[in-house]
Amino acid sequence: MPKTPPAPSAIRTLPSWLLGRAAARGRGLVADALAGEDMKMWHHVALSAVADQGPVAQAALGRSISLDPKDLVGVINDLQDAGLVLRAPDPADRRKNAITITEKGERTLERCAEVARRANDALLAPLTAAEREQFLALLTRISGTSEGTSPDTGA
Repeated sequence: MPKTPPAPSAIRTLPSWLLGRAAARGRGLVADALAGEDMKMWHHVALSAVADQGPVAQAALGRSISLDPKDLVGVINDLQDAGLVLRAPDPADRRKNAITITEKGERTLERCAEVARRANDALLAPLTAAEREQFLALLTRISGTSEGTSPDTGA
């Protein structure tokens, strides 16, 4: 990852700046790990959401991961071209598309989850196990999310 020049002294101790730097480092580590699986971050996010929610209407999927519908179409096209998801008319409303993960998608997602876990372990390596647990609990509180939900991608 390229070296970032130090921030001005007035902001480099702000929690928001530090969180942003940590998030950028984490995203970089995870993106590099996922690239080894021929997966991009948004593809991983969408595939994970399909695994959790599927079959899921394409519009609902986009809302659940906060991805613009125009961008989601490209992500779903890529996942479908790779054989990771199927897109078919939604049985509940044939005007909509429902997305379902394939067996290949499930295998890919398992590998991606493992490399993402290792990347996050590298991110948190300077912390003890107890510090990691406390850190994650505090991040959950200040992020406004509850366990098991994510308003955005943080992957």
